[in-house]
Amino acid sequence: VQLQASGGGLVQAGGSLKLSCASSGRTFSAMGWFRQAPGKEREFVSALRRRDCAKYTADSVKGRFAISRDSTKNTVFLQMNNLKPEDTAVYYCAASVAPGIIVSSLGAGDSYDHWGQGTQVTVSS
Repeated sequence: VQLQASGGGLVQAGGSLKLSCASSGRTFSAMGWFRQAPGKEREFVSALRRRDCAKYTADSVKGRFAISRDSTKNTVFLQMNNLKPEDTAVYYCAASVAPGIIVSSLGAGDSYDHWGQGTQVTVSS
């Protein structure tokens, strides 16, 4: 089982990036994104439940970030618009195999069984 995250980079404040996370090996019940800035705790960003495409997004990025999926390719995306310097972090893709995962638990790191290697997003002011 592998999660391959890509799409990070350096962008100016106000710019956009689109992250991708491709999964291989199995189908997951939910996939999501977390981020961790230097010296800070890991933070939930957004997640999506596979069976009904229900989404859960952190208030800090709501209205700027949008999660989506390509179910045929077992890939999820994170479209990030109007990026701010405080969005600078390593972004990690995560996936859950729990069959009955509830939307309110999508924001908890413990809900996920598999993690990708992370992709760096740097937003300059």
